[in-house]
Amino acid sequence: MKLDKQNIIGSLKKDYQGFLAFLKSRYPLFHNSNFFFRDFQFGLRRYLEMKEISVNYSEAEKISKELIYFLEGERILFPINSNTWKINYPEFTTVTPGDPFSKAIN
Repeated sequence: MKLDKQNIIGSLKKDYQGFLAFLKSRYPLFHNSNFFFRDFQFGLRRYLEMKEISVNYSEAEKISKELIYFLEGERILFPINSNTWKINYPEFTTVTPGDPFSKAIN
């Protein structure tokens, strides 16, 4: 399904918590951790594919930039440099110290 870019961005802004939860399920996304632009962009493409919305690489890049700008305004992402953000999302605070993915390997 092909949707207008502004409709996609509007939908993502309304349900940014669901999108962040999706990213957390796929990437090491934790409160006070760093997150990189390409991880965000590829996560966005996978999220939209799951919703049967197709976007090409450049569209995903533009949508990612706009959504990151929105999340900066919500004080969820803080820029470190042009490709890295610090995550300020207490809901993603880890309880147990250590590598959360180590249990999945064993």
